[in-house]
Amino acid sequence: MNKNIYWKQVQSFAPSLLRISIALVFLWFGLNQLLNSSAWLAWLPSWMSSLSLLPTTIILLNGLFETVLGLLLLMGFLVRPVALLLSLHLFGIVFSIGYNDIAVRDVGLALATFVVFLQGDDFWCLSRVIKK
Repeated sequence: MNKNIYWKQVQSFAPSLLRISIALVFLWFGLNQLLNSSAWLAWLPSWMSSLSLLPTTIILLNGLFETVLGLLLLMGFLVRPVALLLSLHLFGIVFSIGYNDIAVRDVGLALATFVVFLQGDDFWCLSRVIKK
């Protein structure tokens, strides 16, 4: 097989692979916050104490947000709005925690999630099946 043809075929899987990979990251973080919320309390920025919610409640709501949107992204349903929300969410986290090694990771994840937003539906999206 010609190498150019091979790479062209493999390249077609890139959008789906990126979307699914990012979705799994959000699912991991979201489920981890739901199942082990106390471990995440140290990551809450100090300004969140001004909210009228308990810190554990904030963690659980964030975990629910990331889990639900991660599932939607994994299934390929409402890809553009979900990816945009998750990308903005991560940029907000980066802004709130400031510059450190975690922020550098989160910028990379936010940009990858923004690329999923730009790409939109891919070959393996549930949205494509529903539209048919």
